[in-house]
Formats: sequence, C-alpha cells, structure tokens
Amino acid sequence: MISMPARKPKLDRARMVSDTPLKLDRKEQLDALDGGEFDMIVVGGGVTGAYTAMDAVLRGYRVALLEKDDFASGTSSKSSKMIHGGLRYIEQGNLPLVRHSLLERQRLRKNAAHLVQRLPFLFPVLSQDGVFDRRLAAGFESLLWTYDLAGGWREGVLHQKLSKNEVLAHCPTFKAENLESGFMYYDARADDARLTLALARTAAFHGATVLNGAKVSEVTRRSGKVDGVVIEADGRELAARAKAVVIATGVWLRDWTGAAKDADAPSIRPAKGVHIAVPWSKIRNDCTVTIPVPGRNRRATITRWGNTSYLGTTDEDYTGDLDDVNCTRDEMDFLLDGARTALNMDIEASDVLGSIGGCRPLVAPPGGKTIEVKRNHEIRTDHDGLVTVVGGKLTTSRHMAQQTVDAAQKVLGQNRRCRTSNAYLLGAAGYDTEAVVASGGLASHLGERYGTEARFVTDILAEDPSLNTPIVEGLPYVEGEVIYAARHEMARSVDDILSRRTRARMMARDASAAAAARVGELLMKELDLPASIVEAQVNDYKNQTSYERAILMGDNRK
Repeated sequence: MISMPARKPKLDRARMVSDTPLKLDRKEQLDALDGGEFDMIVVGGGVTGAYTAMDAVLRGYRVALLEKDDFASGTSSKSSKMIHGGLRYIEQGNLPLVRHSLLERQRLRKNAAHLVQRLPFLFPVLSQDGVFDRRLAAGFESLLWTYDLAGGWREGVLHQKLSKNEVLAHCPTFKAENLESGFMYYDARADDARLTLALARTAAFHGATVLNGAKVSEVTRRSGKVDGVVIEADGRELAARAKAVVIATGVWLRDWTGAAKDADAPSIRPAKGVHIAVPWSKIRNDCTVTIPVPGRNRRATITRWGNTSYLGTTDEDYTGDLDDVNCTRDEMDFLLDGARTALNMDIEASDVLGSIGGCRPLVAPPGGKTIEVKRNHEIRTDHDGLVTVVGGKLTTSRHMAQQTVDAAQKVLGQNRRCRTSNAYLLGAAGYDTEAVVASGGLASHLGERYGTEARFVTDILAEDPSLNTPIVEGLPYVEGEVIYAARHEMARSVDDILSRRTRARMMARDASAAAAARVGELLMKELDLPASIVEAQVNDYKNQTSYERAILMGDNRK
C-alpha cells in the first residue's frame, strides 16, 4: 500500500528518532527501584517480559522490568531466530496459531524493520530419503497454499515451485543425484537477543525503569495481596512497591514461581533445543535449507548468518540445570549426520565454530513427544493478584504481552487500550532496509543491528577511528560497538558483549575467547571497573567457552 506524502512529519515516527542516544545510567535505575512505587513490576527480561514492560508503559503505567542475569540471557537468545507461523503447526491442526503468528510476524517486520528480515525457506524434493515422499509433493504444495492464505501473503510474495537447477543455485552442495525439484516459501528471522534488548530499551525510552543483574528474591504481600518485590542487585538489597507483579521468567517457573504457598503452579515442561554454527563455505546456502533427519520423524534447518551457517534444532524433554544447558556431542553428531545425508559436504566435528542450547517453556504435563506439544501460552492471575505468563513463542510475544497487561490492569482496576500493534522499536522508525543494506560494508552491518541509531555508533568511530577495529577477526563487529553497548545498552560484562550484544560466542567461540581480554580492557575504561573485576570476567568467559567446547566435543564423557 502506497501512502500519500505528508505535509508534516508523522508524529509516531518522529518521536522515536532522537538527536541523542538513550543513556541508561545504572545507578539511576537502582535508585529509582530502591523504595520506588510502581503500578507494575515485570520479573524476567526475556522477550515476553520486555514486550510486557513496553506495552504497560505505553498505556501510561509506571513500570519496572527486572532481569536476574542479562536481557535475553536465557531462552530468548537461544531460539532458532525465526519469526514465523510454523508449517508444522498446520500439520498439527493448529491453524489459528499459524494465522495469528503470521499477523504478528508482519507487525514485527514493520515495528522492528531493522531487526526482522525476510527469510526464504527451501524444501528440496528428493527421490529418496527426503523430508517427505516425492509422491506427496502435491500434498505439500497444498500445505504451502494453506500457509500463504493463512497470512503468508502479507510478506508480498507467495510460495514457488523450483526446478532442480534453481534449488542448486540456492544451495549448490545438495546431492544432485537425489534432487528432483523444490519448494520455496517466505518467513522472517531476527537476532533474538538484539530484538529483546531493543524492546527493553524502548520501554526505558518511554519511561520504564529497566535493570539487568537484578534478581528478584521474593514477592512481597500485604493483607494477602501482592504489593511488591525484594531485589538483589550490585551487592544491595532493594525493596520496590507495586500494585501488580508479573512473573515472565519462562522455563525458570519450574524452579521458582513467586506464588503464594496455597496457589496452584502452572505445569512447565522444558524442551531442549540446540543449534551449531559451521563455516558458511561448507554449505554455501543463500536461504534457509530444510533437510531430512534419517530415522527421525522431523526435519532440520540450515540458515545462513553472515559467514556462518547454523544447523538446528532438537526438541527433547530436559530435566537438568536450567542455567547450564549446552549442546552435547550426541546432539551435534545428530545434526551433522542429517546434513551429510542431503548435502555433499566435507565437515567434521572440529569444524563446528560454536553452539547454543536453550529450553522452550512448554505448558504441558509429562508424556508424549515435546515436538507434538502445541506452542500455546497461558496467563493466570492468582487470588492475591500475582500475574504469570508462560509458553508461546518468539513470534507471538507482542500478543502475549498485550494479554498479560490486560490481566495485570484488571488487578489495578484499570482498562487502558494496548498501543503496541503499531509501536516502533528504537531504531525502526524511518529505517529503509533495502537502501541501507544494498551497498554492504559497515553501514549495512550497523544498520541491521541498530537501525536509525547506527549514527550514534559511527559518532563513536568518528571520535576515535582506532575503534573501527574488528573485535574478533573474521566477524564484522568493531570495538566501537563495545563502547556503545556499555554506554547505551546496559552491558556490564565481557559475556554480555560477546554472547548477546554481539553473537561472537556462537559464530566463533574459540576466537571470541581470545578476544575477551581486549573487550575487558574497553569495558574497564568505559565503565571505570577495577582491574580485578575485569580479570575475573575475562577468566570466567574463557572458562565458560572451554566448558561449552568440552561438552560439545564429548571430552567430559566418563
């Protein structure tokens, strides 16, 4: 749809573009929490909690968002990075979820245009050992038509049937002897960690108090009703008051709910999923490639991300430590074996550049396969006013947040309209994806990460050109981004920088460990940290990556 030129700047767009970057002072946030009075406190800085805080503050509520570790440090940085409706949900008969997810996908494409990009999906039709029997190809196309009609059309392009040569053009490593043709349809993807961070920062831009490294140890009550929380942060114990408290901690609800002793706890079933990163040159795909996994009733995907391709995912019950979820050797071999079945590729375990492991917060009792559990969400309000949200998926986080705030404001006795359907995230208003990325280079890299706020990163580089140096050789991140993350994105540690503000840990785990000392130097100067603290952060990061590598390679097996 083409809109007519405006005689005046559009207010919703103009108010989101500032001449100075958002600067979140940690001490100011701590002081605002200590004895602070809020309408809502949101516990959990993943994508659902961050969107909930943004929704609530846009409705005019006084809001605090608290995260025990770092924004998106849990499941929200370890997803498949896909903003999609989910073909398999149609196969499960859950068409309403698909229809709604595709609507939400397009909202994110507009509201977070710099972070959510179109992603083509390629399904090969193989003569044997394919994702589906070639005789079922016509039926699969019917599935794609259903997907398009359910909302895929909103992307502006429908699915396509491809010839064998067209498939090979998109992924030349496919085994040509078994390849007959293919299908391509369209979805979207995002750097999940940066999307979550953008939501938290946008909430702060509109007036919310947001803080990472802030563990809620207790939900307090007065006269049987929720009235606030106790927080542990930076060696301090703080008490903040609120008329409504929202628990949005995802799978961690399994271990702590914040609920009163006589309240029923939701049934949380963590489902583990893993991804591994390999050199893109081994795959050479320009889209997401869907491949069969021998002996399993499921499929895997390979998605290009810069000069890496990541393979995933698994979907299994997980009962271990939620703060220690890693990809194992068996899981890596499972993914590599699947890739070798469909592709001509010379790849060994030693070629794997990095890995992630996370847990989906399924709302379901034990029994059956986790992959068959519907990805619905649940929102509940206890008799004392505690609101809990869990389940769902990345794509529907905005809608989950809307319903969560609807529930929380009932506790407040209010009824204010949701405003997030068309609410830009910081960096998205006025951003032109095609114009920015067309020429490549540093502008393209920064544009896809910061949108219109990229100018503030280049301001840092203009002041000190030496900071236009790669953090990790072979990756596009530059040292100026470390400074920006510390000043304006609440990064506190080496791990915050290398795992989430950038994705160096996944894309180049060992090389990122080698860069940890330099990142520590930059943080020490910018945040005025003691040398002993920085040394501990560097050593901790190196130990974490060594541990992750040992599990991945099976070196810890007894």
